[in-house]
Amino acid sequence: MRGPHNIWRLVRTGATFERTGAMKQALEALDAPPMLRIAARVLGWPFKWLGLRGDPTQPPVLRALTALGPAYIKFGQILSTRPDVVGDELAVELRVLQDKLPAFSMAEARLMIEQELGQTVDELFSSFSDPVAAASIAQVHRATVRATGKDVAVKILRPHIERDFRRDIDAFYFAASMIELLSPSSRRLHPTEVVTHFDGVVRGELDLRMEASAAAEYAATTENDAGFSVPALDWNLSARRVMTLDWAKGESLGNVDALAAQGHDLKEMGARVIQMFLRHALRDGYFHADMHQGNLKVAANGDLIALDFGIMGRIDEYTRRVYAEILIGFIRKDYRKVAEVHFEAGYVPADQDVDEFAQALRSVGEPIFGADANNISMARLLAHLFDVTERFGMETRIELILLQRTMVVVEGVARSLDASLNMWDVAQPVVEKYIYDNIGPRAIGRDLLATLQVLARFGPKLPQLAETALVRLSEPEQKPTVEPAIGAIGYIGIGVILASLVVILARLL
Repeated sequence: MRGPHNIWRLVRTGATFERTGAMKQALEALDAPPMLRIAARVLGWPFKWLGLRGDPTQPPVLRALTALGPAYIKFGQILSTRPDVVGDELAVELRVLQDKLPAFSMAEARLMIEQELGQTVDELFSSFSDPVAAASIAQVHRATVRATGKDVAVKILRPHIERDFRRDIDAFYFAASMIELLSPSSRRLHPTEVVTHFDGVVRGELDLRMEASAAAEYAATTENDAGFSVPALDWNLSARRVMTLDWAKGESLGNVDALAAQGHDLKEMGARVIQMFLRHALRDGYFHADMHQGNLKVAANGDLIALDFGIMGRIDEYTRRVYAEILIGFIRKDYRKVAEVHFEAGYVPADQDVDEFAQALRSVGEPIFGADANNISMARLLAHLFDVTERFGMETRIELILLQRTMVVVEGVARSLDASLNMWDVAQPVVEKYIYDNIGPRAIGRDLLATLQVLARFGPKLPQLAETALVRLSEPEQKPTVEPAIGAIGYIGIGVILASLVVILARLL
């Protein structure tokens, strides 16, 4: 379904932005170059009549995104966390997309529960409220479980949401393929792979059984984190299109005035949001990847409560170490080290000059340090960073998209609580602790132990391998196999050496 018929959908997207007045507002908010503004308006105006009308009571950009559908709403949710990119006014307008969209009917919600759980709402719950929150994919009801008397949140997918997302994603795939065809230089950014990544993320959100599993895993990995909690899951009242968790009592993190009135320390809370995200990403390799204000509450005691686990990120140990070394390099202004890590990880082509890349990184980092966050234009900074990646032929790392996107969102959330927050100062203690625990002597010991454990699985075979190797070495006709035999003996020797090192390190640590 990714054929030329998607041209109509893309034309309608531009026409909708023009018809609702969102085109002008968006270009101004993003501080687009004059030529781009002129081109967008000239190309959009003739098709204006084709655009969706949307809700005329809403502001232009909000009106356009809600009219276009769930995939566009997801994009708007990201922008709502970045007032430094789109401006304070537009960011506030877009926060409606986080959990205040129009709800679907109670009749549809009740029918969905009966179909998924096999019992009626009245049989399962002694009370069942109207929707208390509605986002792009699902809406939430507050209820009381009849059997236990426990207050819960019941999340229900929107009717036909799978079809609606599939339609938008098909158009995105078509747009990505056209970009790659018409702009060969864009291929380093892997537009199609980026859309594929987004597609996979969305598919995970459309099966609440997967979200339930993610919530359970996230609760397990963060259970000892002070000041942070995850609502308990009720597996018996969860299915593919319905999920039930304990009701989270607290104030939305987006209601800054109410939080301040309740006496919460907003500066400390902003710092904690960033530090929690980094701790989960670096320590666990498993993090909440949709941490906008609508998915975070603050309990009366100040604890952060995470909600909505449809988008979770996972990064392997090696990537975590690379990411940490890059962060600590920026924090310490060691741009040469940051450059070397990029080259070692393969993020920059080997034919580029490491010193020139280090100098380019300095031009990115230096304007940030020591500057009041209010005076930093994140839009210009991101544009400059994009220029650097293009100059040095850096390709998009698909495995890092979710991590990088979440980092941008989390910083935006934190700065909504403390406009003067400096992400680098806040991140430093968490990153330094990770470096100490995972890239120092302790890490070497753990790596050696893990290697030894792998070798140990071949323990019963080692005598036979050694005997076979020695026999082959003693037979003249087997000369061609001398090198493999020596290799086998070498592996045995390495195993002995590793075992010795592990014993020594265990005593030292």
